[in-house]
Amino acid sequence: MTHRVALHTRLRPGKEAEYERVHAVIPDELDAALRESGVRSWRIWRDGLDLFHVVEVDDYPAMRRTLAGHPANVPWQARMAELLDVEDDYSGTDSGLSLVWELP
Repeated sequence: MTHRVALHTRLRPGKEAEYERVHAVIPDELDAALRESGVRSWRIWRDGLDLFHVVEVDDYPAMRRTLAGHPANVPWQARMAELLDVEDDYSGTDSGLSLVWELP
């Protein structure tokens, strides 16, 4: 069963264009690492500095554990730390945003 997880991150002011440019094509090894860790899809929307992610993944906590020290993810997260207001070092127990309502 695939789980859908919503996330919210925030860009540093002035980093909008750079963030979009960096995400235009992610590294092949990161793509492979995401898929190998159970990610089925990952979509990101931007509203000003706010980023909203929807991740469809087999097991979100397992994905985070797998990617925490993955050689493809570590440099990617370092690059994202330059662009995001708060970096994600994958050390916590993030579970995403709580679902409030959904049209069935």
